[in-house]
Amino acid sequence: MTNPLRKVLLAVIVLSSLTASAQTITGQTDKLDNTPNGKIIKAWYTAWETRDWNIMTQILADGFTFTSPLDDHINISAVKERCWPNAGHIKKVDVQQLIMNGDAAFVIGNGYNSDGKLFRNCDYFTIKDGKIMAYECFFGPGINFPTSGK
Repeated sequence: MTNPLRKVLLAVIVLSSLTASAQTITGQTDKLDNTPNGKIIKAWYTAWETRDWNIMTQILADGFTFTSPLDDHINISAVKERCWPNAGHIKKVDVQQLIMNGDAAFVIGNGYNSDGKLFRNCDYFTIKDGKIMAYECFFGPGINFPTSGK
């Protein structure tokens, strides 16, 4: 089993055991507005959808890291260079499932690129002092990311 998959499975098991203290939101992105950390996560997706780098810089903590199957803990500068060009291809992201436990959150979302093709991600956010400290993205079915061409 690959290391990222182990991490996701472990996190799901841990979060499942903490259901009494975790908050689950299903189905509507608008419900992110109900909590301070939810608002930060919504701003993350809004920045990608609206291609607004200023929103992004306001919600990212000093020392922020971005991890995906293609990126290993890259910093803000590398995100802007390597990943941000994809913002021009993201039409919409709909949060399908959100599990928050303190300053940690898992999001399963359906995204759509500018051609209307589905990409599905599981995103893990670590929030510190009201800003995103770390983001980890796990690709799902459909195209892997907006410009993958799959």
